[in-house]
Amino acid sequence: MVEHGMSVRRACRVARLPQRSWYRQPADALAGDAEVIAALQAIVARHGRWGFWKCFRRLRLDGHPWNHKRVWRVYCQLKLNLPRRTKKRLPRRERQTLEVPMQANALWSMDFMADTLYGGRRFRTLNVLDEGVREALAIEIDTSLRAERVVRVLEQLKDWRGLPRAIRCDNGPEYTAQPVVDWCRDHGIELRYIQPGKPNQNAYYRTLQQDLPHRGARRPSVRGSGSGSGDHRHLATTLQQRTPARVAREPAAEPLSPTMRAGNLSL
Repeated sequence: MVEHGMSVRRACRVARLPQRSWYRQPADALAGDAEVIAALQAIVARHGRWGFWKCFRRLRLDGHPWNHKRVWRVYCQLKLNLPRRTKKRLPRRERQTLEVPMQANALWSMDFMADTLYGGRRFRTLNVLDEGVREALAIEIDTSLRAERVVRVLEQLKDWRGLPRAIRCDNGPEYTAQPVVDWCRDHGIELRYIQPGKPNQNAYYRTLQQDLPHRGARRPSVRGSGSGSGDHRHLATTLQQRTPARVAREPAAEPLSPTMRAGNLSL
């Protein structure tokens, strides 16, 4: 217009545009959806792997009245419908000491082992260890062990053994999954995650892991079995030459020093 010396009316007529479009200020397409954007970004920041419908239901539970069509439009404008490659970052874990009282159900530890059958099929074992009395409480064997199976094993142990005050484990997806976290919270059990890359913070279980293949993967007996893991004559060095069953019946002793050897374990 300035270059050709044309008026606004003539320029709009040549361009076949309504004259009011020249005076209308360009509006930001996302300005009216600022609240929706902020709410969606807050949810995605906390739950990076959630899809649209989980985010939408979370917005409804938080009391937002927006319908799914508006939320989906903003969701696509933010390009949240595209695959998001997010690196899973573990929270900072505190260093776990190896001090544990020689008492039953003071502290348990659990972890997985894996091996291959003769035919080439792989299987896993979930092993639960009572660190206080050095007794293997459960060995669950299957080709797939998910978080729900971990909860089921803990429920079975609760029926005949009782519950511990804390459970030591690594940062595997089965232990950080919501079913295991919720179950431990509901039963007042503290989950003590070791630091990533520090397997020596779960040294008592590592001793079981080394000892188990030599003894044979036989399932520990449950309560009432006469030939159970607590009734045989195996003597653990760090239990002062006493069987795990005898230590479990006695009052709590002094905590074991972290420098003491983990000793043999009862299977």
